This record gives sequence, C-alpha cells and structure tokens, in this order.
Amino acid sequence: MVDYADILESIRQEVQPLLTQGKVADYIPPLAEVDPSQFAMAVRLVDGSEYSAGAADHAFSIQSVSKVFRLAQAMDIHGDDLWKRVGREASGTAFNSLLQLEADNGKPRNPMISSGALVVMDAILERGLADPGIVFIARCLDDEAVPFDAGVADAELATTHRNRALAHLLKAYGNLNNDPEAVIAAHTRESAVTLSCVELCRAATFLATRGETAGGQRVLATRQVKRLNAVMLTCGVYDEAGDYAYRVGLPAKSGVGGGVIAVMPGLLTVAVWSPGLNPRGNSLAGTKALELFTTMTGVSVF
Repeated sequence: MVDYADILESIRQEVQPLLTQGKVADYIPPLAEVDPSQFAMAVRLVDGSEYSAGAADHAFSIQSVSKVFRLAQAMDIHGDDLWKRVGREASGTAFNSLLQLEADNGKPRNPMISSGALVVMDAILERGLADPGIVFIARCLDDEAVPFDAGVADAELATTHRNRALAHLLKAYGNLNNDPEAVIAAHTRESAVTLSCVELCRAATFLATRGETAGGQRVLATRQVKRLNAVMLTCGVYDEAGDYAYRVGLPAKSGVGGGVIAVMPGLLTVAVWSPGLNPRGNSLAGTKALELFTTMTGVSVF
C-alpha cells in the first residue's frame, strides 16, 4: 500500500534546495512579490482520500492552470467543432509566440498556449455567460465560491500587451468573434483565480473520474475527458512537454504562478505549488516534486 503522506513529506524535504533557484514571474507585478521559498503539495484519490505536505491550504494565483477548466467548458459547449479553430499539437516555441501564430495563419497550435487560450475563451463568450471560466471552476468544486485576486487581475490587464497583440492578430485572421478587449478581460480574470493545492486537486477531480466532480456532478462527457487529458500530456507545460512526459509521465498543466496540476486517470489528482520558475516558465521545484512523486509511487500513464 502506498504511504502518500510519508512520500509527500519526503518530497517536501528533498526539494528544499531548489526553492530559491527559480525565478518568480516578475512581469506580473503582484507575482513578483511572492516569496519563492514556499512549497505545497497535495494528492486526492478518487475514493476521496486526501494527503498533503507544506502550505497545501495556502491559496495562490493559478494563472494558466485555469486553461484546463476553460478547455473543458469549451469542449462541453462546442464538442469537436472547437478544433476547427485551434489545433492539438505541441507548440515547440514560447507559449506567447506571435511568430508561430502568424506562421500558422491565425490558428493556434494548441489550446494551452496564450493564443489558443484566447480562442477558447472567445468560443465560451459566444454563449453570453458572465465570468464563464470562474463559474465553471465553481461547478467543478460542487458550486463552492471561487475567489480571485482583483489586484493580480488588474495588474495583468494593465501589462498584458503581448496577449493584446495576440488577440488583435487573431481578430485580423478572423479567429476571434468577440471584441479583443472583452476576451482579454475575461482571460485575465480567470487567470487570477486563487486556489490552494488541496482545492485544486478537488477541482480537477473530474479529470480522474471520467467527468464527475468530487460530489458526483457530471461536468464533462467521458470521451471528452480522455481527449482533454491527452492534450494536457502533449501541450500542458509549454514547450517542455517531451521532458515532462519523460520525467513525470502524467498529463499536467502548469501556470506561471508556480502551480501545477497533474492527473492519473482512474486513480488520483496531484497538485504542487512552488513560485520559482525554470527558464521554460514551469515551477522548478514543482517539476522535480512531480518527478519524485511518480518515481516513489510508481504512478504513471506509461
């Protein structure tokens, strides 16, 4: 029997030297002020058992981890028609590359990079929903209130010039139907959601249970969950997907706030948070923690 509590504590101790070696996302002013020495990790099994280590109840800005929930919502609304507007291939370039979007004639390479996430948000906004991403995350938490950091949202909205450039380029190619500023505003609000590792594991439970929340509410069809996990495996960690598959072996999605959510379908979700990032924009200590987790537990899709 796997002793998850003991394993998580062992991981917490082993990654301590890495905590101050990464670099926080200083291009979003509030994130630049986050103490990089913090660490948290949590695991939730599909039977409801939960284990944690470090500051696992401390809420942090989930940033691009929100793209998992955004994509789930869009897949639920639009089904396979969504893929007419966004691809499913790994990017191989920076997550906010304008050059790649132009080379691909305005069709983002995948929904986990910035341009793809904007298209996905645009597709959701076509339904006229208010705060659609936040509302969907609340559904995944069985209708619990989902907080977001207005300071982070405002700061990101004021400095997100590259995303604005991507949005207007998408509009020029006819792949954005709403006003670019409305899409950017919804994008930044969803990115500023704050959840702890424990809460993130619960919110992502549907990825491990074929589409059902911890409380048994269906939020996504089983066939779409399979596809979403596949996209996370190949595209969820920017242009580090191959190395992640090699070292970690789980579908995962990272964010520049230092959080990562990963899933072993049918068994568990695992979340880690450490604000210091590696050069690819993924949590340095968090990536190592997930590698140690799959090594120590033997849990992997491979």
